Amino acid sequence: MHLRIFGWSYAVTAAALVVAFIYGGLPGLILAAILGILEVSLSFDNAVVNATVLERMDAWWQRIFLTVGVLIAVFGMRLVFPLLIVGITADLNPAEALTLALEKRPESDPTSYAHLLNEAYPDIAAFGGVFLFMLFLDWVFDDREIKWLQWLEAPLARIGQLSRLSIVITLVVLAVLAETLAENPGAVLLSGALGMVTYLLVNGLGDYFESRMEHEHEAQVEAEEAAGRSGPSGLAKATGKAGFFLFLYLEVLDAAFSFDGVIGAFAITTDPILIALGLGLIGAMFVRSLTVYLVRKGTLADYVYLEHGAHWAIGALSVILLIGIGYHVNEIITGLIGVAFIGAAFLSSVLRNRRLEAQGIETRHTVDEIAAASHEH
Repeated sequence: MHLRIFGWSYAVTAAALVVAFIYGGLPGLILAAILGILEVSLSFDNAVVNATVLERMDAWWQRIFLTVGVLIAVFGMRLVFPLLIVGITADLNPAEALTLALEKRPESDPTSYAHLLNEAYPDIAAFGGVFLFMLFLDWVFDDREIKWLQWLEAPLARIGQLSRLSIVITLVVLAVLAETLAENPGAVLLSGALGMVTYLLVNGLGDYFESRMEHEHEAQVEAEEAAGRSGPSGLAKATGKAGFFLFLYLEVLDAAFSFDGVIGAFAITTDPILIALGLGLIGAMFVRSLTVYLVRKGTLADYVYLEHGAHWAIGALSVILLIGIGYHVNEIITGLIGVAFIGAAFLSSVLRNRRLEAQGIETRHTVDEIAAASHEH
């Protein structure tokens, strides 16, 4: 199973490193490898969250996510997106932005690709930070049966009974940070508002079509039982429009996660080709493979606190991005915080399983049980 899941990632990594060596020699190969490691370390929480959503999609949409989704992740977010940002900021067309990037001017040069991208970072951080902050708040305000940080998650779930609280908090935080940290508050407010609208629209449409699909599934089961036949069992997987909007939600989620990595890559190199090879081909492929591994192996069912750790890591990343409106936080700190939350959640899950096994209690929750609980809330 390992090679079946990670085989393409190994092959693509080898090919990307060969291309990096041909393109930039030994330094190019080393830089591409470092960027790949950076992307994986920053995106492990992304893979865990992706897995919780991917479990709700049928096999066809899962394949689309792992094929078309990879192309969007590699070429869209890791190559085209930075070029578009620089092009808009400097009033350049994409071809001129690519030419500017390939010139490899130092960041100290105000006309350089890296400088222009960093100039746009507050707006990017506001969009991505608000999107992820909304995701975190909606999750942490949910009242779930399984809680990791009981002392904190339980009172937050009670507070979350107030309708639209996540929107109110996010708007207040965005307004305060824009006025206190941003050099251009208007642009930051607009970017943050767009991040909120994107989250509400994509997430809302996905929930709507998935809810309709669940009702159709339940009606089918009842009809089968009334006719004396055994109907389908288990949680219905998202198909059609529901699957499409879950796919769209995953792509926007990946985009929000990738903002910090794309900007952070410029601390290593400003070469867009090496960034596309390292962050895109190597990093994005391994994140996709890791997502599939978590789904196929039922890791989230075995270690029930992993999803909690991933969402707390998302909360930390969203705060770091929002702080990035005025201050850029080092990527090493960003990566370590995510790893710390995931590691702590994994360790807590192991200790929980041992404690329950000693009491003779079943520790594994099926994938459908976890997905059903997530859907109900």
